[in-house]
Amino acid sequence: MLYMFLADGFEETEAIGTLDVIRRAGIRVNTVSITGGAVCGSHDVLMITDAETEDIVFENMTGIILPGGMPGTLRLQGDKTVKEVIKFCHENGLLIAAICAAPMILGEMGILEGKEAVCYPGFEEYLKGAIIKPDLCVADENIITAKGAGASMLFGAKIVDYFKPGEGQNILEQMQHA
Repeated sequence: MLYMFLADGFEETEAIGTLDVIRRAGIRVNTVSITGGAVCGSHDVLMITDAETEDIVFENMTGIILPGGMPGTLRLQGDKTVKEVIKFCHENGLLIAAICAAPMILGEMGILEGKEAVCYPGFEEYLKGAIIKPDLCVADENIITAKGAGASMLFGAKIVDYFKPGEGQNILEQMQHA
């Protein structure tokens, strides 16, 4: 099971666009509220999540997805369960995907050391030890990072490709993505 963690102040396009691409590929992903109940995005879009942090099952986990947005990223960064899941995924070679400002969480945890990565412009200083790339979206082994809301579909496709190589591009073509 993939888990997408959401906190109040998340960037809606990064969550919903990414989620849509992944689910079109038939990959199971649950949205998780770190506060319990509905979560409100940075542009006042209310989202009902599939689960709450206490519902996380480590035994069947395949990875974690972290949408950005402010102050959502800071709230994810301060959440104990989010950090536990990131650490678990890192130690077990599972997918760790973060977009916009959220890669800063990975950088601050030392997970990007020697890895190619991107983030929302201006947050590069937080990607400690990362090899910063100019691309919209970068995959380096089990870590996928993207710049921001405009890269959401590509980010979702890279996540799909991680599990089903080549399928991400097929989905983007079906969606008429340029």
